Amino acid sequence: MSKMLEANSLTVIVPAYNEQANIADTLHSLQAQTTPPATIIVVDDCSTDETGALARARGVTVIRPPKNTGSKAGAQTFALSAVRTPLVMALDADTILAPDAIEKILTAFDTPDVAAACGLVLPRYVRTIWERGRYVEYLLAFSFYKPIQNYFEKPMIASGCFSAYRTDALREVGGWSARTLAEDMDLTWTLYGRGYRVRFVADAVCYPIEPSSLPLMRKQLRRWSHGFAQNVQLHWRTVLDVPMLRWFVAVAFVDATFSSLYYLLLLPLLAVAFAAPLLLLLYAIDVTMILVPVLYQAASRGETLRALASVPSFLPLRLVNSFYFLEAVWSELLRGRSLRVYEKGH
Repeated sequence: MSKMLEANSLTVIVPAYNEQANIADTLHSLQAQTTPPATIIVVDDCSTDETGALARARGVTVIRPPKNTGSKAGAQTFALSAVRTPLVMALDADTILAPDAIEKILTAFDTPDVAAACGLVLPRYVRTIWERGRYVEYLLAFSFYKPIQNYFEKPMIASGCFSAYRTDALREVGGWSARTLAEDMDLTWTLYGRGYRVRFVADAVCYPIEPSSLPLMRKQLRRWSHGFAQNVQLHWRTVLDVPMLRWFVAVAFVDATFSSLYYLLLLPLLAVAFAAPLLLLLYAIDVTMILVPVLYQAASRGETLRALASVPSFLPLRLVNSFYFLEAVWSELLRGRSLRVYEKGH
């Protein structure tokens, strides 16, 4: 793909609902790219604030559906008919890009069967206990799990906050679906089912705003957990037919289920049953196991001290995540009560 083709091949869709605090920074990061997109479309999803006006002031295209679409997936798909370029990117309205992120991610589309590519995700702010826990979680995921998945050409999910797609492939599957609360996972697995490839580009970096408080983190974790369970239920036949993807999904599901039971139930019960509160120190095992990949990734970014200071915050995030994962499995897969209300995480 030539430099000229790259510069004119991409449309960016930015779904936005009441994002007046963040939209200007997001658009500035897009317009300052080493390879700027041909078009930027902001979907003002019937905001009640100045999101649309602020976006227009940046000189981008702003479209507004007749009524709120109810989800990020709905807003993005609403804009898909306006895309005229061979590639399209979805970028959250609270996410900024590294200056060369678009240039880097476009290198993934070197063969026609690559339908999607995602980049590395790191929190923009690392201040509260929840942001610090998420920072460690992302360092682990994008320095250990994601590269392994990419080596076998099966990244489990093209992250919804920042991913690029072939427009034709996206239209072929109907765009982003709102049938689950994890539209990015749904789309990724749907593309695998159609025989397409997905890539992870570690050098393409984005910085979303992560939940800074427990109430906000609760909304995000609940949505993610229910979305994962919904996609397992929806796509299990497709997943079974895709080599390596089935193993990554199975390992993720089993690990999340049993480790959650261990942390929330088994370990506290053992400590009480044996009157041995020191058993609770076993919670630290989870932390020590992640230190090597986390510190390796942090050191490569010159952030070793930040990572060390943030590692203790991983445990409370892990516990809260475990609770909402088990709640989602119980509700979605065992009781058949599906969560359908999309709640923003900030």
